[in-house]
Amino acid sequence: MENRLNALGAKIRAAAEGRTRLLVAVAGPPGAGKSTLAEALADKIGPEAQVIPMDGFHRDNEWLIQHDLLARKGAPDTFDAAAFLSLITQFAKGESPRFPLFDRAGDCTVPEAGALSEATRILLIEGNYLLLDRPIWRDLAAFWDMTVFIDVPKAELERRLIARWIDHGLDPDAARARAQSNDLINADTVIAQSAPADWTISNG
Repeated sequence: MENRLNALGAKIRAAAEGRTRLLVAVAGPPGAGKSTLAEALADKIGPEAQVIPMDGFHRDNEWLIQHDLLARKGAPDTFDAAAFLSLITQFAKGESPRFPLFDRAGDCTVPEAGALSEATRILLIEGNYLLLDRPIWRDLAAFWDMTVFIDVPKAELERRLIARWIDHGLDPDAARARAQSNDLINADTVIAQSAPADWTISNG
């Protein structure tokens, strides 16, 4: 893994030479380790790289309740894909708008909580559906300068997702039910419906 990270970091730095901005998509199923990988890449690249999570575009719980989607939170239809596409379009034009972040403790988005630093020119954008071949999501492909997909065996994903819910206070049976009824369905969607990436990193 370390060698692959070093090679990928070097590839990104090389691609960014002479450019004012480079957009790199880091995609993969829930539990794959996207944020961890993106942060590790940012550390290797240096202060010109910044991680931008897609999670700030979760729909509010009130909206999900009104549309009978709260139990499916994290599925493609529970994100504001159009707003996310608008943000990526602005980034690709060289603009630096503020963007929402997700507060996991509060289970809610925080509008305009994120901002690019003045040094940022390599944007490491991480999220489940960055390569998804579905309406709106597929339009993101036009803006990615490089794409990375994290590949994790299904059994390992299940183990991690169950452990995540146990860490959130659920008992093992409830954690397994939560993972199997939503998270692993979303994982199957990502795995089956994502376009091929430039780089695939195994993290199992």
